[in-house]
Amino acid sequence: MASLDDVARAAGVSTATVSRALSGRGRSSEATRERVRAAADALGYVASATASSLASGRADNIGVVVPLMDRWFFARVLDGIAASLAPRGLDVTLYNVTDDPDQRRHVFDVSLRRGRVDGLIVLSVALSDDEVAALQTLALPLVGLGVPRSEVPALRVDDEAVGRAATEHLLALGHRDIVHLGHTVAAGDAAGHALDIPTLRRRGFDAAMADASASPRFVDVDFTVEGARQATLALLDESDPPTAIFAASDEMAYGVIAAARERGVAVPGDLSVIGVDGHDLAPLFDLTTIDQFPHAQGERAGEAILAAVDAGASGSEASGPLPADPLAAGPLAASPGAPDPGASLPFQLVRRGTTGPPPAPREEISVPEDA
Repeated sequence: MASLDDVARAAGVSTATVSRALSGRGRSSEATRERVRAAADALGYVASATASSLASGRADNIGVVVPLMDRWFFARVLDGIAASLAPRGLDVTLYNVTDDPDQRRHVFDVSLRRGRVDGLIVLSVALSDDEVAALQTLALPLVGLGVPRSEVPALRVDDEAVGRAATEHLLALGHRDIVHLGHTVAAGDAAGHALDIPTLRRRGFDAAMADASASPRFVDVDFTVEGARQATLALLDESDPPTAIFAASDEMAYGVIAAARERGVAVPGDLSVIGVDGHDLAPLFDLTTIDQFPHAQGERAGEAILAAVDAGASGSEASGPLPADPLAAGPLAASPGAPDPGASLPFQLVRRGTTGPPPAPREEISVPEDA
């Protein structure tokens, strides 16, 4: 295996010059950098991560705290984050958090304190007060994505607007008997209620239904295909089933479609279905959905943490955790070109074949009385 000394001899420069040229830090001419890179490539030299970290004070690594690593949505977001970080040569370390209190405590109190990352992205994790406090003491640039805590500066989709857009699409088609399948946090849970994603979607649904003078119907279910399937079977067995269902995720919408098939209910002839996410399989199911562009969300989060890390490395006052107000001066706000974490991320209604006008009301058949 080639060493730094081997590269220096091949390029005809000092080891210090090789270190500066390969790290991009310090002064060296473009011609020297090209000569050093060419020598390193020819020798197959790869800098030791440990040595580089000791020399630069940076780990060239970004940590990502993520729940439910087996879920499609988070996989797409992670792919977007990696796509942003890879061109800069940064690695990604995943910290999976579960519902196990001991496991979560170890992540926040031990794993994240080992100094292995230069910045941290937190994805849609419902954080406790203690976990928020632990993040604030890390002295690391921090970017959230859909995190339901105001103390964590985060990039967010306007999920209330998402819920309204999905509902207004159904209302515009003529539906009034609409059921929303989702989840909501208890109003007493002040820590998560205001920014909880499913709760915000329900709020948008309720507002759109109220504007149309229609009565909202809500069913609280698990965010799973099976949970939505079971709930839909029960709805379709009612004497007066809904004409449309707004599922809070595309995977839940698949469960609705499966239940309709089991009951012989035509979609969209008898039942319209709309989901949220922009799932890769949505075109296969011909599913009308609100696309959140999860890959692009990941790219934006990656760009934001890079800007925050760069601001800290430049010696600005922006190093360390971001302020509670995402629009206040801090790594993202102070770094030129950094995404504004206070701005909403985009979403778009994608019309496909699972939504249409409601079925015509059944005519009552009158039986003439015997003469």
